[in-house]
Amino acid sequence: MPDEPEKKSDPPPEPTEEQKAEATLIARRQLLGKMSIAVGCAGGAALAVPLVGFIVAPLFGDQPREWREVGGVESVKIGETVNVVFVDASPLPWAGVTAKTAAWLRRIGENEFEAFSVNCAHLGCPVRWLPDARLFMCPCHGGVYYEDGSVAAGPPPHGLTKYPCRVKDGRVEIRTDPIPIG
Repeated sequence: MPDEPEKKSDPPPEPTEEQKAEATLIARRQLLGKMSIAVGCAGGAALAVPLVGFIVAPLFGDQPREWREVGGVESVKIGETVNVVFVDASPLPWAGVTAKTAAWLRRIGENEFEAFSVNCAHLGCPVRWLPDARLFMCPCHGGVYYEDGSVAAGPPPHGLTKYPCRVKDGRVEIRTDPIPIG
């Protein structure tokens, strides 16, 4: 075959003004789309970081436990169970009345007391003391507990949570813990 002279291709035609404007418009749309995605991701991260911190922080921090005075030794008769109110272990400055919690305090002997959570072990509903029956009852789901806090009937998986108690200088104190549920 004889050598054919190389064909020179024609240079591409110059884009028209309309084609240039369309190319600029597409580039601008892509830039704005990418910026919108970046701003959305930054906003999502700004919201997610505190939320994750709020959820994960209790796993790494020690739960506050303090002894709270709930009354004098003479204020409860032996064998009697009374409701006592005290300030939670970790009240927030703006908590107000909601910083207060309660327990059932039972006097066993001269200087021996038991304190039970007022929250049912099933779903955390408040239990009440029925002195005539000598039982704690959860009115919501039918949980029943004996006076020693053990389960008598109903759905609770275990007995009422006990708070540590002590007598100090003639005053009864309960060591506060986070609200025990489940």
